[in-house]
Amino acid sequence: MKRGLALSCLAMLALTGCNSGSDSLSEAKATDVPQSLASAGAPGGPVVESEYGTPVKDRIATIGLLNKRNNLEQDLVMKSGEQRRVGNIFVKVAACEKTPPWEQPAEVGAFVQVFVEEREAADKPQAWRKVFSGWLFKNKPSLNVVEHPVYDVWVKDCAMKFPGEEEDVAASASSAAKPAGIASGAPVSPLATPSPKPSASPGAGR
Repeated sequence: MKRGLALSCLAMLALTGCNSGSDSLSEAKATDVPQSLASAGAPGGPVVESEYGTPVKDRIATIGLLNKRNNLEQDLVMKSGEQRRVGNIFVKVAACEKTPPWEQPAEVGAFVQVFVEEREAADKPQAWRKVFSGWLFKNKPSLNVVEHPVYDVWVKDCAMKFPGEEEDVAASASSAAKPAGIASGAPVSPLATPSPKPSASPGAGR
């Protein structure tokens, strides 16, 4: 994996969270999350920042969530360190990364923890169980998989910028505001302006 992903991978090795609720994909309130579980497992030290790009705390991950029982799917959009409870599943994002535009192959990843409230056996009460903790990768999903009979979780995007991208966006906007011929630096075609009408010859109409 690229250096940026590797650095964050070393930095995030613990997070946790849990809740209780229905099996639907309707979101529960934050107050429904048991505090003893939602606040446990926070990283013990400072997050290791990448050499380039948006600070980890300001990156926004988009996580796909599918309930395979009713085929309901939704996107969870969260900043690094945020958590979201949806029915009987609890998802927490520690960080997200993507390769700089000058590095290939392109990759997007997120460090995610997933907890599900379920019964270990038919005669046991419901309890929260950690089903996944690690990096998920968009273009190589088989490297790490959330294995659960009901829920599927995957990474879709990591919103962050790298040095120079802001200037490129500004230049593109400025170029789009100019007429096509001027914006490209190409001379305006003579076909774009009507030619003057020829004056009538002295003998015309006689």
